[in-house]
Amino acid sequence: MAIRVLLVDDQPLLRTGFRMILEAEQELAVVGEAGDGLQALDQVRALQPDVVLMDIRMPRMDGVEATRQITGPGRDGPAKVLVLTTFDLDEYVVEALRAGASGFLLKDAPATELVQAIRVVAAGEAMLAPSITRRLLDKYAGHLPSGEEPVPDTLHTLTEREVEVLKLVARGLSNAEIAADLFVSETTVKTHVGHVLTKLGLRDRVQAAVYAYESGLVRPGAQ
Repeated sequence: MAIRVLLVDDQPLLRTGFRMILEAEQELAVVGEAGDGLQALDQVRALQPDVVLMDIRMPRMDGVEATRQITGPGRDGPAKVLVLTTFDLDEYVVEALRAGASGFLLKDAPATELVQAIRVVAAGEAMLAPSITRRLLDKYAGHLPSGEEPVPDTLHTLTEREVEVLKLVARGLSNAEIAADLFVSETTVKTHVGHVLTKLGLRDRVQAAVYAYESGLVRPGAQ
């Protein structure tokens, strides 16, 4: 089945460009467009897309709030949000990740990268490398806890090894790198990551990295 994509951007010319790129791919289907966050919510309800390409800065309702309403608690729909931004360190991207986005992509990314990002997000994974998440969090460390706050109770549900894995995810390591660091198989790492996400109620490793910083488990800039 084709991956159903909704395009959300306040610039019609950009939406047209994205549509042309995506409709050239057999396994992708652009099911609709929206020019702001409010239209996006209506379109998500009506069209049930698998992936929403979401601009950040739009009139009426921005991409952060729209993302929060699409992916927040109690939402049972399939839609995953892939944030589009002009700047690779847009401060709003951090808020979008916190709101439930599965990752972000630069608007000037190559067409092949856009297509691959949609495939990855539709499969339920995070499309951006955790190292990018860490770079974002480090830049906007002033918005995050100092690390002196009490550790959240949910963190105590993790085993020692799961905490280790969570720290390495937040540091930007891939599953292969974590496996090498801990002297275990990639399959074992994938299982641990799955347990971490389930126990903490997180969607993907992007949110896991955000959680690690916000909980104070990992300090911005720490190695």
